[in-house]
Amino acid sequence: MGQASKRVKQINALVDRTKAYELKTALDLVKKTATAKFDESVDVAVNLGIDSKKSDQVVRGSVVLPRGTGKTVRVAVFAQGANAEKAKGAGADIVGFEDLADKIKGGFMEFDVVIATPDPIKVAGPLGQVLGPRGLMANPKVGTVTPTVEEAVRNAKGGQVQYRADKAGIVQCTIGRASFEVDALAENLEALIGAINRAKPASTKGIYLKKVSISSTMGVGIRIDQSSFAGGQVPAT
Repeated sequence: MGQASKRVKQINALVDRTKAYELKTALDLVKKTATAKFDESVDVAVNLGIDSKKSDQVVRGSVVLPRGTGKTVRVAVFAQGANAEKAKGAGADIVGFEDLADKIKGGFMEFDVVIATPDPIKVAGPLGQVLGPRGLMANPKVGTVTPTVEEAVRNAKGGQVQYRADKAGIVQCTIGRASFEVDALAENLEALIGAINRAKPASTKGIYLKKVSISSTMGVGIRIDQSSFAGGQVPAT
């Protein structure tokens, strides 16, 4: 207990919770506060100025992180015929149709991403009760229901992440590992922020990006000065 509290004190001594840090300084700090014995993930929380109860203010999508996620992603694909072969060729871990649906109904969950071509979504659709709560249901809004399965599989394997604002209007997403170089984490975070900016609903008022903070799995929240992003702060409208 004493050792854990000592670690927490050391982390807290490094970070001023009232301050917004320049991007790379914040990322350097997040690496320094990741002192656990495993390679902690680096997570970002983006508070958005949206009314998430309104259907026209849903912020959701996907983006390929240029430096990857540092995680091996297992991809399951619902496809048949030529598309099934294309999915296998692109590196999908599991490819099937009704047989895959039956396996999932039976409790098989050894995958991290589900992709489906438009034709077998009728087969995958009834699995929503199983896959939905885990955030695994294929969806055209994030590019996982698509006729171009090869591209979707490569994206998933190559560092694609999905993001979605929760009921409080906060997007939470992992952008890499504490072992990543600061520049790699910065590239990934810039890519995510760029995608969230492009997904800005037309009906939002005021400041869209209200607050951006990062933390490692066992670390503390570190606020980022948004003027240090390549695109800067999104102006009020």
